[in-house]
Amino acid sequence: MHAQSHRSDARILGRRTLEQDHRHLARLLRPGLSVLDVGCAAGAITAGIAKAVGSEGQVVGVDRDPVHLESARVRCGDFANLHFEQGDATTLDYPAQFDVVTAARTLQWIAEPGQAVAAMARAVKPGGLVVILDYNHADNAWDPAPPGEFQRFYQAFLDWRQAHHLDNRMADHLPALLEAAGLVEVETHLQDEVSERGQPDFPQRTTLWVEVIDSVGAQVAQGGFFPEAELPRVRSLYSEWVRTELIRQTLAMRTVTGRRP
Repeated sequence: MHAQSHRSDARILGRRTLEQDHRHLARLLRPGLSVLDVGCAAGAITAGIAKAVGSEGQVVGVDRDPVHLESARVRCGDFANLHFEQGDATTLDYPAQFDVVTAARTLQWIAEPGQAVAAMARAVKPGGLVVILDYNHADNAWDPAPPGEFQRFYQAFLDWRQAHHLDNRMADHLPALLEAAGLVEVETHLQDEVSERGQPDFPQRTTLWVEVIDSVGAQVAQGGFFPEAELPRVRSLYSEWVRTELIRQTLAMRTVTGRRP
């Protein structure tokens, strides 16, 4: 399974920002850098990258999905230092062109993540950085525990992913993939996203899984992992529980960096 067989919910993609949703990369960027954003989707984070590197920098966003790319071009039309190209993360053809090559939440949707990391490593200049942010979906947590119906759906989601060779512990496996691609000085940075009741963005952050039900629930059901007729009820139960009972949601995430010798 590649990213092209899954289209993330536009509501999720559109609200992301560089500063909140790719925090370690935000600290690494400076004016004048050239950056390749792999799996850029609708360009929300890519726009932040373009702003951070300034008019002397250069940013290229790559995605497989032409619908997302069209949205990205509309969103980012005012950035003269940014353009978008359609392409596959596993077959990037930018030999040693960028100071930084990054991907956020992209490898989780690729069945051959090692190919993508190797392609990213080839795209970065000697001395440049590969910066990858991704999930350990198996470690995501809620306090208190969500309704049993949602827990069953979430396990079905993990099982569906595994059946399509998508790694539910992608973040844990990134260091070995970067090292296998020939990168050095590989480092892991904890990037858990914790949303707590009372935070201004708590409602939109915690509706993530409603949006996942909407975007991939039918595929999970069609694969035989969950009854499709139960999806509306699970969605409703989870939405109400988030509104009335959820205290804290933790998305288990890591940023892993490596330098090309």
